[in-house]
Amino acid sequence: MVEINVVYEGKLRCKSTHGPSGAVLLTDAPVDNHGQGASFSPTDLVATALGTCMLTVMGIAAERENLDLTGTTVRVVKEMATQPVRRIGKLTVEFTVPTPTTAVQQQKLYNTAMTCPVHKSLHPDVEVAIEFKWLQAVAT
Repeated sequence: MVEINVVYEGKLRCKSTHGPSGAVLLTDAPVDNHGQGASFSPTDLVATALGTCMLTVMGIAAERENLDLTGTTVRVVKEMATQPVRRIGKLTVEFTVPTPTTAVQQQKLYNTAMTCPVHKSLHPDVEVAIEFKWLQAVAT
């Protein structure tokens, strides 16, 4: 169990404190939804959570394969839908992996990424498009 405490600071801004570490995170409503857009919005955090979760579980799998994924990047593009209600409509996730990998390792990393808890927690109405760019392939 992890406790996160949130305080509304006014003007559509919230301050969240992570119980175990004390780390603080600010959110702000986006400009297109009456906010200032001065920080991550709550839906931005969902997009961020997806990218970081997928990369984290890939990192766990990579360690088992003696691979170092340092330098791997993830670009997540969030698109909002307005009908029938305002919600996340699509998340496009693009990985760039500079680590030399074999086709078998690439498949393991891909399969692992697809099992990330955030990905498995998204509502099926949220379209998720995932792309991997493997910069250095190693012959098997």
